[in-house]
Amino acid sequence: MKVALVYDRVNKWGGAERVLLALHKIFPDAPLYTSLYDKKKVKWAKPFDVRVSFLQSASSLRQYNDLLVLFMPIAFESFSFDEFDLVISVTSEAAKGIITKPGTIHICYCLTPTRYLWSGYDDYFSNNTFRTLTNPSVSYLRKWDQVASSRPDYYIAISTEVKKRIKEYYKRESEIIFPPLTLEKYKKISKKTKQDYFLLVSRFSRFTYYKKVDLAIEAFNITGLPLKIIGTGPMIKAYKSKAKNNIEFLGELTDRRLTDYYENCKALVFPGLEDFGLVMAEAQSLGKPVIAYKAGGAKDIIKPGVTGEFFSEQTPESLIKTLKRFNEKSYNKAEIIRNSKKFSYKIFKNELEAFIKEKI
Repeated sequence: MKVALVYDRVNKWGGAERVLLALHKIFPDAPLYTSLYDKKKVKWAKPFDVRVSFLQSASSLRQYNDLLVLFMPIAFESFSFDEFDLVISVTSEAAKGIITKPGTIHICYCLTPTRYLWSGYDDYFSNNTFRTLTNPSVSYLRKWDQVASSRPDYYIAISTEVKKRIKEYYKRESEIIFPPLTLEKYKKISKKTKQDYFLLVSRFSRFTYYKKVDLAIEAFNITGLPLKIIGTGPMIKAYKSKAKNNIEFLGELTDRRLTDYYENCKALVFPGLEDFGLVMAEAQSLGKPVIAYKAGGAKDIIKPGVTGEFFSEQTPESLIKTLKRFNEKSYNKAEIIRNSKKFSYKIFKNELEAFIKEKI
């Protein structure tokens, strides 16, 4: 069976990229089709045979994301998958819009229906995330996205939240297969650091406002509790300018160092409304509880009082209230690790292979 993978843009690192690496492990010979590939910036993609669209050579367009989104539909429709038996698109944008011939099965592993067109539309445009897109442009993109949503033969959702969105916006049914844990574990090679800090792991760009890093910064500014933040992106300077001395920014880390910080924190703080939120599962795989906003993928991951706690409103005050009653000693590390097993690579592989076998 000849298999191809499709992804929106290969230009960053996060949970979706870990999914792609897991798929590469299952289908090592599958090429990866994408609109853009930032080879210098993206080291994780080296094992892939990456095949890019015409947008790769359109350097003037690549500087302006507002204009770029208008060409994404054409970019994915320009690919030919005639030689493949199975195509798996991993997407939160336009990759589901590929065109396949009869006889080629297209499975969409949906990260979310295009957020800036649907579930996050009001927030994206009220925050001027897309500064130049006109109403006719948005109307065109929405119409195309709905047409494109009919092209996959089958949908897989990454969470209960995403399953609901697929049904609401695309009128399609889907099955849930959780993203896999691929964080490598390492034996401790240094002395254990003092467990006196909370941890936040995220990306920082104007397109990830929904991660609400600024909310966590405001809450920890008020409480004075120590917070370490891991991640990088264009918004990092703005976040640093808001943070007081109790908040430390660590940048982007290797898995070895990331594991170390997970193991030695009091808890992971997760203030955003995420489609899934793989970092929550990562923290739990190392026995650490998670304090998260009660929405989105967090509800699939956290068992209150067992593997973490929720705060009910997306405000600094609500997070502070939960931080004040949080006691890391009340959690059983072994129980937290046990809960994380449902997000293992082995389960992901078995469920995906069973899904494919059933559909082909």
